[in-house]
Amino acid sequence: MPDSDSPKLTHLNAAGQPAMVDVGQKAVTRRVARARSRVLLGADILALVQQGDLPTRKGPVFQTAILAGIMAAKKTADLIPLCHPLGLDDCQVTITVAPPEAVVIECTATVTGKTGVEMEALTGASVAALTIYDMCKALSHDIVIQETRLLSKTGGKSDFQHEG
Repeated sequence: MPDSDSPKLTHLNAAGQPAMVDVGQKAVTRRVARARSRVLLGADILALVQQGDLPTRKGPVFQTAILAGIMAAKKTADLIPLCHPLGLDDCQVTITVAPPEAVVIECTATVTGKTGVEMEALTGASVAALTIYDMCKALSHDIVIQETRLLSKTGGKSDFQHEG
């Protein structure tokens, strides 16, 4: 049994049942979170992408993935149980080529509020990665979404910065 100083799951009530975190007493602060997803496309697809944003029947891959990531970040509370609905102040998604065969997606979400935006940043990066997969799968089913991780968060009870 964990002692009172041990970390605890925040979305369980005293009876161990799922519960939304009560943020009513928290201070309103500017909160920023940044997340990254890495997609291993393979050298052949990356070569096509490096020639310019790859056009498909669904639209240009990177532009479509950026829009999907922003839209997903805005809908996080509809996708992840117990997340608070947030009116984001800003959401930026960038996609950069990482030779020899990957792209890196970063999503930065910002809100002025009582709860953080880590889940919004993670959701934005994840859905952008899934969109790239969906739009490029006709070229290869060997595409791998390698990792999605939180890089940093500021403005809440504890700031976080991933080194590396």
